[in-house]
Amino acid sequence: MKRGVFFLFLLFTCAFARPAFAQEWEKILAAAKKEGQVNVYIGGWGAVLDEGVFQKRFPEIKLVGVSLRGGGDIAKRILAERRAEKYLADVCIEGFNSNYNTLHAAKVFDPIKPALVLPEVVDESKWWRGKHSYLDPEGQYVFRFTGVPQTGAAHYNSQQVNPKEFTSFWDFLTPKWKGKIEARDARVPGPGNGALRFFYHNPELGPQFIRRLFGEMDITLFRDFRQGPDWLAAGKFAICFFCSDIPKAKHQGLPVDSFAAMKEGAGLVSQYGTMGLVNNAPHPNAAKVFINWFLSREGQLTLQRALSKSTDEAPDSLRIDIPKDQVPAENKRMDGVKYMDLDVQGKLEMKPIIAVIEEALGASKK
Repeated sequence: MKRGVFFLFLLFTCAFARPAFAQEWEKILAAAKKEGQVNVYIGGWGAVLDEGVFQKRFPEIKLVGVSLRGGGDIAKRILAERRAEKYLADVCIEGFNSNYNTLHAAKVFDPIKPALVLPEVVDESKWWRGKHSYLDPEGQYVFRFTGVPQTGAAHYNSQQVNPKEFTSFWDFLTPKWKGKIEARDARVPGPGNGALRFFYHNPELGPQFIRRLFGEMDITLFRDFRQGPDWLAAGKFAICFFCSDIPKAKHQGLPVDSFAAMKEGAGLVSQYGTMGLVNNAPHPNAAKVFINWFLSREGQLTLQRALSKSTDEAPDSLRIDIPKDQVPAENKRMDGVKYMDLDVQGKLEMKPIIAVIEEALGASKK
């Protein structure tokens, strides 16, 4: 073959060669179909699995979801299974405390970064601030896919409270509210941990605010997620810190609502929006398929749609190339607002905050 003809042959071949990612993706997909199943352990946001979108997209891969609502229950289950030498989970979607402080610390995860294959997932320009977000300092293991404004997780009974009386978090310490405040017991994982980290690290609030809130205001604590909203709606308490499902209760016509951001600003949290690739997984290739689908435009739109329908609390995905119509205003990141990013190194640890709460409760003999 003459050199000129051979050169043209090479150009033609290269022009029609499949991209490297496509070849890798086809291998992963073929292996995943042979595995035939993927086990996704998910805390709080299990509704996204019920939409059936992944199953329609990949009918040869059976999606098995394990969904638990209680704070830290998913992490506890995975660790219990592994102690029994049962390696069942492929992917874990949970809050930062479970995925980072518990499972990552226990070395349960393989690096997730190498598992990202699809160009629309790998392309960091499609994500907030032009980069992927990881909780771990290595930037490899715990992928964060949501960023929701945290205005303090403070809610009120609209028949008992005029929200215009509150412009600062220090207003909650007014004596008239003593004995009229309830709060989820944040000494166990669950809603409110982000708000407490915001209080603790905010220079205008700090440990002193937490100490006075729990030490002076005769707060009643609850652990059952349903208890707080029920008490608030019934008027047993006027104010609730760290209640869940308040937008849903309001939509049902109950007299509850959430306070807007106070002058001290707002934090930014992931809620249940972090993901890990479990090591020693039974279906490692199917896990990669699910992860790439979930972090794609379709997957993140499915997340927002599912939670909009099931809880009225759709989170704001960190993907910026998808519409946010189904995300409620209080959950949207707004241009021009300065947020304290709470799910970053240096602001993830709850132990010093819990120590302050324990100190305050001890002083008040609660």
